[in-house]
This record gives sequence, C-alpha cells and structure tokens, in this order.
Amino acid sequence: MSLDKVYEKVVERNQGEEEFHQAVEEVLESIEPAMEKHPEFADAKVVERLVEPERQIIFRVPWKDDDGEVHVNRGFRVQFNSAIGPYKGGIRFHPSVYIGIIKFLGFEQIFKNSLTGIAMGGGKGGSDFNPKGKSDDEIMRFCQNFMNELYRHIGPDTDVPAGDIGVGGREIGYMYGQYRKIRNRFEGVLTGKTPEWGGSLVRPEATGYGLVYFTQEMLNSNNIDLKGKDVLLSGSGNVAQYALEKCIEQGANVVTLSDSDGTIYDPEGIDEEKKEYVFELKQERRGRIREYAEKYDVEYVEDGKPWGFDADIALPSATQNEIQEEDAQKLTDNDIIAVGEGANMPSTPAAIEIYQQNDILYGPAKACNAGGVAVSGLEMAQNSQRESWTFEEVDKRLHGIMKNIHETCYKTSRKYGDEGNLAMGANVGGFVKVAKAMLDQGVI
Repeated sequence: MSLDKVYEKVVERNQGEEEFHQAVEEVLESIEPAMEKHPEFADAKVVERLVEPERQIIFRVPWKDDDGEVHVNRGFRVQFNSAIGPYKGGIRFHPSVYIGIIKFLGFEQIFKNSLTGIAMGGGKGGSDFNPKGKSDDEIMRFCQNFMNELYRHIGPDTDVPAGDIGVGGREIGYMYGQYRKIRNRFEGVLTGKTPEWGGSLVRPEATGYGLVYFTQEMLNSNNIDLKGKDVLLSGSGNVAQYALEKCIEQGANVVTLSDSDGTIYDPEGIDEEKKEYVFELKQERRGRIREYAEKYDVEYVEDGKPWGFDADIALPSATQNEIQEEDAQKLTDNDIIAVGEGANMPSTPAAIEIYQQNDILYGPAKACNAGGVAVSGLEMAQNSQRESWTFEEVDKRLHGIMKNIHETCYKTSRKYGDEGNLAMGANVGGFVKVAKAMLDQGVI
C-alpha cells in the first residue's frame, strides 16, 4: 500500500481526529526515502502497523468535589508502540483532551523516544479534567480515582507514564501513592517524581534546557552563536520558564513570553531578576503574564502572539499549531534565522513549508523537545539501579543526548538525500530504528 493510501485509511478509521491526522501526514511525507531504501518495510506492512496503536484505553473517572457533588470525566491511555522498550509518555489533564489529542501525542512520542537512544516505546495518556481552580483535596481525589483504573495497564517494564500539561509533581505524587497502595509495590512506574522518593534532578528543567541545547547545536553547525541573539519565546509554563533560564545562562536575550490571555514584549530582555519574578508569578501565585507588563511597564498585547516582534530566533513553547501560516510569514519578514519547537507540533504544515522555503533553520518538536522524556528515561535508569545522580551529572547526560539527537537528525538527512533538513532527519531517524525492531520481532 502506498503511503498516500495509508494516510487515507488513517483518516477514514480515525474520523474527526485532526491532530492525529496532521501528525501522521507529517511523518509519512518524510519517510519516503527510507521506504525506497528498505523495501522490506513495505513487505512487512511496517507503516500500516505503526499508525495503529497497539492498545487504546478509555475509561470513566468519577470523583467528588469539596461540596460532595459527583463529577465524571474521561481518562485515556494510548499505548502506541513498544518495539524498542516499555511505553513512555506523559499524562495530560486539560479540558481539550480527547482521544485524537492523545493519539497525536502518542504517535509523536514513538519517534521522539527513539531519537533519545534510550529503550522507550511510545505512549500517551490524560483526561479532560481541568485542574485549574480545584483544591488540593479535589485534585487528590481525582488522581486517586484516575489511578484506580490506570494501574491495570502500567508497570516499570510495561508502561511508565510521566507528567504533561496540568500534571506536575503534585499530581504525580497523588497518582503514585494510589498505585503503591493498590499494588503494594514501590517501583519506578511513574517519572516526574520528586527527588525525595525516586525522582530525578533536572526533570522539571529538562524540556526547556533540552530545547536550548538542541537550538544551540543547530546554530553551531551553521557557525552561528546563540549568545547575543534576541529570542521570541511563547508560553510561560514549565517549558518556557526553563528555556528562558537556559537562554539567560547562554547569553541570549529573551524578549517575549505569553499565556492564553496575551503576550508581553520586553525589548530590554528578561534578565535574572525578571526571570525570578516570572517563576514566582507562574509557579507560586499562578498569575497571568499581563502582571509582568504592569510591573515592568512593557508592552502587553491582549490575545496576541509573539511572532510579529523583531528578533533572531523563535522558540514556540506553548501549544500545538500556535504558529499558523501568517505567523510564519511574519517571522520570515522579520529575518528570523532559526525556529526551535519546544511545544508538541506548534507549527502547522503551511508554517513549516514557509520556514523551509526561506532557509530558516528548523528544529522539529520531536527532536527539540525530547529533553523531557530523555531525563524521564534517566529517571527510570536511576530507579532500576536504586541510585540518585547529581544535578550536574544529569544535566551533562541531557546535554549529550540533545547533541546526539541533533547529530542523528543531520546525518540521517544527509544519508537520505536532503542534507540539513532536520525535520526529515528526525522522522526518518526515529522511524528506521523502530521499523527494524518491528521486523526483528515478527508480525505481532
């Protein structure tokens, strides 16, 4: 079956799941050179098997709020591919969550995890539960009831979930406590734990740090220095916060941050003092980014995006499809030299086409934001060895992994005939490793 036919069947069998369709189409468009080089992949129907999850789990999650009222949410876990290791991927709590979002994220996770070089398959989970405005007790009750079903499907050698949007250390702790109570085992079944009971240092920082490390490698390979460059950064959550921290450390000048209400523009750049204010605003007070604009008397664009401001580098780190075609054109018009994706699939296909047509250096999400799952993999290793590594040791390993991912993407793009196309290199590099493992293990 041709790749076009595979895609048509995916759309037919997964109707209405637009994010999943987009993720599949983006990969299938890239892997044609690999299919030509490896006809055995077509013979074994590797692609047809790859786009179909090994397992999809949907379950109800009833819980009581503080007033005793019962609510019912949906829980999801999609175990997409385990050819190279146990399923690995985060749990997302957000009202937008439905099966299509979880499948898009789980599909992306296959290739992202493959690129890290760590033995991890691809999976993802979540719920349409909204943690915003809920008390700690309400969140605890929800997490416990979520785990009352999920525990049946996970384990340290089967499926190891992590956090994602709406799921941080607090939620991981509540879920882990319930898992431990039900299974009577203390084992490395969740990552993103706090360091006091099995978590890894650098895990909160990992995705943001990894994004900057990859972008740095992408620039270095073109004899460009990150130091002194102005950076448009979207979002103000975990990824954006630690990308900001690492940019400051590397001498780059971040001039924007955003949230769902709007964008701030600080042409002088966010220095160490301002960064600490952002951390306090978002981590402790859960405030809105407009408060930054009020405190430091800078421009605030309500409902606005960062992409129209002058800068050298763009790091979209908020959500999927946040850079549309017109946004990408603004970046091009303002002579942006590089885009590194911190969020999952933040650029639409039309936006990516504009990057490539205008020779903008482009680091795709499945490569750029693999730092989070990489350190989750390192947390799994520490759990297996009953060890805890220092911050410096984990950060050094993370930096090395991101450097290797960039090298894999570049070398793969050259090997398969499109040198410098890191999007193709990421897709093909991740795909070929998984496809070969699937062949080795037979038709299962």
